[in-house]
Amino acid sequence: MRIVGGKHRGRHLLTPSGRELRPTSDRVRESVFNILTQGGEALGARNWVQSAQILDGFAGTGAMGLEAVSRGAAHATLLDNQDTALSCCRDNVEMLREDDNVDVHFMDCLNPRKADQPCSLIFLDPPYGLDLSIPALEALAIAGWITPDALAVLEVDRTEQIELTPKFTLLDDRQYGKARVLFLGV
Repeated sequence: MRIVGGKHRGRHLLTPSGRELRPTSDRVRESVFNILTQGGEALGARNWVQSAQILDGFAGTGAMGLEAVSRGAAHATLLDNQDTALSCCRDNVEMLREDDNVDVHFMDCLNPRKADQPCSLIFLDPPYGLDLSIPALEALAIAGWITPDALAVLEVDRTEQIELTPKFTLLDDRQYGKARVLFLGV
């Protein structure tokens, strides 16, 4: 697994062996970031990444947040509640020398602490099939992690049914193999 764009393009990221984590593939990440940086009709003619405050929930390896920083985001906060994931995130942040631009926190996205600073671009990639995306997004919003008019990017299993609440607007819905990526206005 590697960073696919920006200043760290081509740099490899550490991933733990085994099946503890399911990192977003390079192909899916590249597609998502092409949509985010080029806008697209559904997202408006806007680069959502440039100078953004990023929240990468269920961060795993930290690939989404680190990709965003590589592509010009101002700051990323990586959240996870698994020791393996946190260790992997910290190692990747250190390897890329992004300690000043990326924070890593042990935190449950379903029960987050109050935010230090709200974020304008949210990535959530919870374990597939557990219907955690919307409850986590709601909990993070209540705790102040999400700015008004933010964009949330959710990765779920292709077959997973997502029940949106009126707080969120589906802007785009893409499928990549087993993964489904939803772009939500918050």
